[in-house]
Order: sequence, then C-alpha cells, then structure tokens
Amino acid sequence: MQRVLVAMSGGVDSSVAAALLKEQGYDLVGITMNLACTTSSASGGCCSQAAAIDANKVSGQLGFPHYTLNFKAEFRRLVIDDFISEYRQGRTPNPCVRCNQFIKFDLLLSKARELGCDYVATGHYARVYNLKPQNSNSKNMYHLIKGQDQKKDQSYFLYRINQEQLAHTLFPLGEMTKEAVRQLAKQYKLPVAAKPESQEICFVENDDYSDFIKTNAPELVRPGKIVDTSGQVVGEHQGIAFYTIGQRKGLGAHLGGARYVVKIDVKRNEVVIGSDSETLKNELIADDLSFVCGHPPEKPLKIQAKIRYNTSAVEALLEVYSPAEGLQAQVKFARPQRAVTPGQSVVFYNDEEVLGGGIISRED
Repeated sequence: MQRVLVAMSGGVDSSVAAALLKEQGYDLVGITMNLACTTSSASGGCCSQAAAIDANKVSGQLGFPHYTLNFKAEFRRLVIDDFISEYRQGRTPNPCVRCNQFIKFDLLLSKARELGCDYVATGHYARVYNLKPQNSNSKNMYHLIKGQDQKKDQSYFLYRINQEQLAHTLFPLGEMTKEAVRQLAKQYKLPVAAKPESQEICFVENDDYSDFIKTNAPELVRPGKIVDTSGQVVGEHQGIAFYTIGQRKGLGAHLGGARYVVKIDVKRNEVVIGSDSETLKNELIADDLSFVCGHPPEKPLKIQAKIRYNTSAVEALLEVYSPAEGLQAQVKFARPQRAVTPGQSVVFYNDEEVLGGGIISRED
C-alpha cells in the first residue's frame, strides 16, 4: 500500500483531498504546517491554531494520524524575509509562489521521505500528467496541467515545481470543480464542510499590508514625492511600500481624470503616476526562471503568458537568452498588458500545460 503525506490546512479543499485518497486505499499521514500564524490567530490563516484543530478533527474522522510541524524559522527565512526584501526594492512579491517552491514541495517533501511516504498530496486545483516516452531508454516526463475548474485553477502558483517533485505529487482535486468539492465535503459529513475560504496571506494579520510593513520594515515608512510622468510634483506619499504598479486608490484627486501608479522609483523615493494608457506595456523582462521540463526552450516560442493570478493568459512570444547577469526571458505580448509589475511572476503556458515562468524584473 502506498503511503501519502497530505498537507492539511483545515479547509474544505485539503480535507476532501484527504477523504478521496483514503477512499482510494492510500495509507495517509496528515500534516499541518505551523508557518507564521500566532496563537492569537484564533480563526484566521491556513496555519492558525484553529486550522490545526480542524485538520485533526478531519483526520480523526477519516481514521489516519495527524501531526503539526513547526516550519516557522524556515518560512521566515525563505518567504517572509524575501517578501520584505522585495518591498525594499520597490517590487511587489508573490509569497505563495515561494511557499510552494521552498516549503510545500521541498521541505514538506523531504519530511514525507523521512516518514516513508511515496507522495505529498495537497488540495491545489491543478493536474499532473505522466506521459511515458515511446523510447524505452528515455525517462518519464511529468507535465503540470491547469485544474479542470478554470475559476479555481492554481497552476500559476506552482510553476516552479520540478520533475522530481512532480513525480511524487498528487493533486486529488485537479479534475473537479469547487462546487463538486463542496458537495463531497457534505456527503463525507466532514466537520469543515461549511467552512469559508481564506483569501489573505497567512502571515499578514487581518490582510493589513500597511501594518505589516510598518512593523517589520519601519524604514520603508518614509514620506516622498508623488510625481507625474513629466516630473511635476503632484502630491506626497507616506512610503513606497504602500504602492504597487497599476494602483489607483490613495493617490488623491487629479485634474484630467483617474491616475494610476506607473512606476516606483526607489532611488528617488518617488511614486510616479500617469493615465490608464501609460500603464500598458508591450513586453517584459523576467529573471529567476524555472521550467517544468528542466530546461528553457532553445528558440523563440509562441506561448500564452499570465502576469498575475487573477488575469487571463494572453498570446505572447517567449525568447530566453543569457546576458552577463544570467538567464533571462523576454516576453512580447500580442496585445499590450496593463500593470506589468516587477516582483510578480509571469507564467508561461502552452494551452492547458504550464511550461514554466519567472519573476518580472522590468517592463519594456
């Protein structure tokens, strides 16, 4: 019997994933990771005290052991410190991408091996296809595919998973819709069946980014100028970390219509604003690249590119090259994209398949 470590957040998705695997005959071990939430986080966050209690109830009902592991130090070093560092550079990071890369599919997979588990399973809405090669001398190739439910697809956050990790990963919900998962939770009579989804980042209490920055990086709370694209001073900001590309709120009233953040100038400590059309960009440069197959394309490739989780992928041309500063990708869009944001991930797709991605370093 194959053994599976199930990452359990105490929510509906991971609980149904566990129930499905149990029904399929796997030997399960449930793990809740204590990453950043404090004991004061009574009901919020995927690693809160309440989350661990809920996960323990589910595992008890389904009949498999459950443990809570303390990954706070690793999470702080690999995710939170990077989050703060990115804001110091005037960039807008995506900590969920790094959490998946370094915590869930690295540290947790290592823990799974220690416990004698063959796989790690999560409640992500994504799929893994294992296509056996026609040549018997070639290795199996694992493909990361979008979740069947396009509204819930989470493949954007998983593009940094490699072949070795995919070979030991299960996504039981990949072929399901959220509605079907909710129905199964009721059918299994899981104690979390009616639990609402948690949307905020687990280490930002009450989803209050400004308070988090003030507490963890007070040096970033430094007033400066808000200027337009011609260089004229039009206002004052209280810290560049409180702004992101494309932002409209908090910029004050300006003659001539709505204004948006089009650039954050760290050296000058300035926020540059402009019209909606000035947020549109034809291409971007990305670094810190990762490709699911293990290597970049050797020649320019037509892809679909996604520059943030809640936007649609757009037709684009991907070209990877090696300047002196390291491997980089140039992505040219078929149509201009709004608010291309340094620090965010650009993910490369071939229809339903995730090819890889990188961190946006600048727009061109």
